[in-house]
Amino acid sequence: MAACRGFTLLEIAIVLVIIGVLFAGILKGNELIVSARVLDVATQQEQVRTAYLAFFDRFRSLPGDYPFATNTIPGVTGCGGNGNGNGRIEGTASNPPSIEYILAWEHLSKAGFLAGSYTCDVTDTPHTTPINPFGSYLQIAWDSSYASAPGPRHSLKTGNQIPSNILAELDRKVDDGSATSGSFRFSNYDAGTGVPNPQNCYDPSGKNEWKMGTPGTNCGGATLF
Repeated sequence: MAACRGFTLLEIAIVLVIIGVLFAGILKGNELIVSARVLDVATQQEQVRTAYLAFFDRFRSLPGDYPFATNTIPGVTGCGGNGNGNGRIEGTASNPPSIEYILAWEHLSKAGFLAGSYTCDVTDTPHTTPINPFGSYLQIAWDSSYASAPGPRHSLKTGNQIPSNILAELDRKVDDGSATSGSFRFSNYDAGTGVPNPQNCYDPSGKNEWKMGTPGTNCGGATLF
């Protein structure tokens, strides 16, 4: 009866090399996925920011707040069509004349500054507001829904449901890497899918850096204007 033969050192070394290559490939694949998602969110933020600034440059008024939109932008009809012209993108369902933070998307798209077609309808929000790569709604508004807010100001919300490690990479690329300072910060904007908890998204000690090792899954950011 033949004796059982164990693995040689060479065979064990080859197996270890193969395992190492596979493990490295998995890590690299995950890095590429994260990089792609960071790019998607960053590109969307920059496109909307550029559209916002271009709109103001042309009309000398903010999208959503523009009081003469129905006279100068073809096809604007939703939510009354015009803002109140007070220099703030605001409004709620109980605060006429319009829901300016939803109307803003109609102004931007029908003025030709933003891809897509949006018509403001407060009863049909999913079809009148852009969504981020994770399926949550964006928002441009005058409010205090951002970290360390000294008071209300205009900001572009990424929408929530974004992992904190994605926001960490984005913040490092465009700002200071801190979730509570600079031009890009944590936002608790809900977007209808659950309010982000700051404790799950960044470490409140030290530099308030976004959580990376065990990232929160329901986080969001805001680009301040």
